[in-house]
Amino acid sequence: MDKKKLSIIFAYFLIYVVWGSTYYFIGVALRGLPPFLLGAFRFTTAGLLLLAWCWYRGEPVFKKSLIKKSAISGIVLLFIDMAVVMLAQQYVSSSLVAIIASSTAIWIMALDAPMWKKNFCNPTVIIGIIVGFLGVMMLYIEQFNLDHQTFGHAEYGVLLLIFGCISWAIGTLYAKYRSSGEEEVNAFAGSAWQMLFASAMFWICATINGDMAKTDLSAVPTASWLSLAYLIIFGSIMAYSAYVWLLKVRPATEVATHAYVNPFIAVFIGVTLGKENVTWIQIAGLVIILLSVMLIQKKPSTK
Repeated sequence: MDKKKLSIIFAYFLIYVVWGSTYYFIGVALRGLPPFLLGAFRFTTAGLLLLAWCWYRGEPVFKKSLIKKSAISGIVLLFIDMAVVMLAQQYVSSSLVAIIASSTAIWIMALDAPMWKKNFCNPTVIIGIIVGFLGVMMLYIEQFNLDHQTFGHAEYGVLLLIFGCISWAIGTLYAKYRSSGEEEVNAFAGSAWQMLFASAMFWICATINGDMAKTDLSAVPTASWLSLAYLIIFGSIMAYSAYVWLLKVRPATEVATHAYVNPFIAVFIGVTLGKENVTWIQIAGLVIILLSVMLIQKKPSTK
């Protein structure tokens, strides 16, 4: 097996398994840090470390076209989605966040305009998208009807997550189609700039919200700092860079299949480590969403 195939396998492991674990660690980090400040710390540190590594390796990190494209995808792909995930986890559990996030592959398929003619000539794909939306709606209705003693206004969290899924899908497709083939080698530098632009937005929001003044950093639990370190190293530097690189070398809808695995990893960790409750309706919603993703991944038959 050649080096590139091994790199692809390892990259898929990172976005399948490691990303699935980040939902739990975001929840732990949020126990001591407000969402915008958490995002600012996470992406500033990860972006600077990754950019310094790329510069050390001799990559053209200050290429104007790379920085420009990274600014757009960093704000749409990283800032909006991660801000939404962290804000939503104030209303819902990390397990439910991962379950809703599994619908991202459906949104990518629905919004991938250059592939509409190919994708929507298959009735199975259309059925899959409809089934997926029904699964998401089922979860929203459940949260709307639940007693909100634990989180409060859980339906707001679901709406935020749906918005975040759409933003992530748009950012993914932008990163896929607006990057030239020669930029494959600059994928890591692009990831670094995306994180830095996202961090700038987080700092602006944290400043407007007064997070620094409200937060006593000396009182932040050790578990929150350790979770932040995990998110920086494994969630951002390794897994997110792997995601951006995979978009350069593999089809976007194939890369989006991390939605198959992430929810199961997140639910397993949430239940075992976080002692979270997962309802039968949430499990049914997950199964329906993943079934829809499997349907839309089926390629039209060719004769």
